[in-house]
Amino acid sequence: MVIWKRTLRTSSSERFLATRDGKDVAAVDLHYLANGTVAGTVILLKDAGWKEDEIPNLLQSLDEDFLPDVDLEAGNLSYTVVLGEVLGNWEATAK
Repeated sequence: MVIWKRTLRTSSSERFLATRDGKDVAAVDLHYLANGTVAGTVILLKDAGWKEDEIPNLLQSLDEDFLPDVDLEAGNLSYTVVLGEVLGNWEATAK
């Protein structure tokens, strides 16, 4: 079972992290567009061992838990799904 945690929220976007068995397995960025649609980028972490047939259930769980006003079937929600790995974090530093 995947557990979702919201890690960032702005007036027009959100970021979620998915964990399974205490490990990070996916990240999702959602962008709320002016026309009422939502566009999401889903990054599945390669080390989590995702199978393609698991993806629809993952997207549906996010939709049901956090997106009550949009859904894939209605055509007002879309996702781009990417398989990748975390290389590190780079942050701004004061000079």
